[in-house]
Amino acid sequence: MNIVLLSGGSGKRLWPLSNDIRSKQFIKIFKTEDGNYESMIQRVYRQIKKIDTDAKLTIATSKTQVSAIHNQLGDDVGISVEPCRRDTFPAIALTTAYLHDILGVPENETVVVCPVDPYVEDDYFAAIKALGEQASKGEANLVLMGIEPTYPSEKYGYIIPESKDEISTVSTFKEKPDAETAKSYIAQGALWNGGVFAYKLKYVLDRAHELIHFTDYHDLFLKYDSLTKISFDYAVVEKERKVQVMRFHGQWKDLGTWNTLTEAMEDNIIGDAMMNENCTGVHIINELNVPILAMGLHDVVISASPEGIFVSDKNQSSYIKPYVDRIDQQIMFAEKSWGSFRVLDVEDKSLTIKVTLNTGNSMNYHNHKNRDEVWVCISGEGKTVVDGMEQKFTTGDVITMQAGCRHTVFAKTELQLIEIQLGEDINVQDKQKFPLD
Repeated sequence: MNIVLLSGGSGKRLWPLSNDIRSKQFIKIFKTEDGNYESMIQRVYRQIKKIDTDAKLTIATSKTQVSAIHNQLGDDVGISVEPCRRDTFPAIALTTAYLHDILGVPENETVVVCPVDPYVEDDYFAAIKALGEQASKGEANLVLMGIEPTYPSEKYGYIIPESKDEISTVSTFKEKPDAETAKSYIAQGALWNGGVFAYKLKYVLDRAHELIHFTDYHDLFLKYDSLTKISFDYAVVEKERKVQVMRFHGQWKDLGTWNTLTEAMEDNIIGDAMMNENCTGVHIINELNVPILAMGLHDVVISASPEGIFVSDKNQSSYIKPYVDRIDQQIMFAEKSWGSFRVLDVEDKSLTIKVTLNTGNSMNYHNHKNRDEVWVCISGEGKTVVDGMEQKFTTGDVITMQAGCRHTVFAKTELQLIEIQLGEDINVQDKQKFPLD
């Protein structure tokens, strides 16, 4: 089974735990059997492999998320990288070309596309497998998953089937309605459109060539930034006449706001926090190294990270986006393929960062034109390479690098260091990578 997971979006509605690099699917809030926490993307990946160990997964994502994906899922997961954001049709077209031209997936094989961030149980992925099997029969060019609605939602589009059978031809599609109109749709047997669909690879590859002039994957990748932003629903689904829908009766939640996200949390507190007995319906997520104490609060979410602190009534929390849009600051925390970093202090001519390298990992060999750097090892063991000179690096060691100096660090064990950047012009663009033998 070929599965494409769409991993996009920015982190506006779940600030301060998310940002442009760390979207909601990377936040670790779901408790596992061993007592640790996993993210949405880790949970979905694990659930898919549980249902089909041989499933071939490819994640379609922006280049800003690649490091976080490798950090959480490892280096073996397939990734189709969008050079920039162009909505779901260009993303799916690019990924379909990637599957065919790069991975060699035959044109007659079935592909299932689904979002990476729904909160579902294992029966959802069993349904995805059945969806792919239905598409392979060739009775329709597209087979959609229709979610049985639990209330007249204004957030989703609706699929109206021709019959109440488990698999039905689609009669029509309806845009996101108001609540009253949604009630009338549901009375007609309408289903939520959860953005899950299956097709034979050749079908979408042909549609892509009809709508975009390109020769192969590499050509499409190079001209990607010139493509029109348009959703797959508008470009393909609503224009296709041979469409079926398969009903899904199980649990399906879109955890797009703090209110819905806390509903899926097993623990009311994650991190260093406590609340008194007069609190009800309070959830706290704290990523800072200082404690949080809540007293006498009701139906409140408290979230703290290096990006900021958010305290809100749960119902009001869904209106966060316009306020976060006003906040202009650099990324304070990010997961990378080699580990993570957290900004500790920002001054006009200096930046202090705590860097964690995972065991066996290293940074790119690089330099900076406009800043000097100092590394202080605070735990672990590894080695540095500075202008080709290799040196052991362990707790208490200090390495100084002037602007223009090429450098990297390797972690033999988990390695933590303090990086101090010094210069008149400190910015993330000031970095040039080099090969290292």
